[in-house]
Amino acid sequence: MKILGISGSPRLEGTDFAVQHALTYLSDKCKTNGIECETKYITVARKELNFCIHCDHCIRKKQGCVHKDSMQEVYEALQWADGIIMGTPCYNGNVSGQLKTVMDRCRALFAMELHAIRDKYGMGISVGGDRNGGQEVALKTIHDFYILNGALPVSGGSFGSNLGATFWSRDLGREGVENDTEGARVLKRTLNKFYNELSKK
Repeated sequence: MKILGISGSPRLEGTDFAVQHALTYLSDKCKTNGIECETKYITVARKELNFCIHCDHCIRKKQGCVHKDSMQEVYEALQWADGIIMGTPCYNGNVSGQLKTVMDRCRALFAMELHAIRDKYGMGISVGGDRNGGQEVALKTIHDFYILNGALPVSGGSFGSNLGATFWSRDLGREGVENDTEGARVLKRTLNKFYNELSKK
């Protein structure tokens, strides 16, 4: 089982903690059940991520993106993974600009290999400073990315975590995420469903 976690936060705070915690939880669960597991973690923090400029270099050449920056690590990791976890803080009620750039720039990956993430499983984690700070909207944006590119989005299911894992950080960064017991509950529920789907592959 190969699991990739991507933190779409430019800070090493709440989202960073949540995604790394998710990877640790899944790794421990695999170990308990005798399943071999590898994890990779990528953060957008301090990375060079240029915007997609829709130049169509990737479409014409089929040799990747015209920008040679930190996205190469993302491309390789997405191809490697069986399961993908994308985490984001909520900016203006949606995903961060950094995570949106990652999504947009994946056009170059799919131009080379259309089915790079097809039939892989994906889930989302969103962290808002307000209780209703756009967490579910951000999760839907993450799910849309998966659906558009053939991956299978996993939620926590009805009655508590309909779209996935959401946290209310109260603008306290990692401390706020760590102290959100409801967020921890829905994350665990989503991770368990994600694990169950991955373990069937």
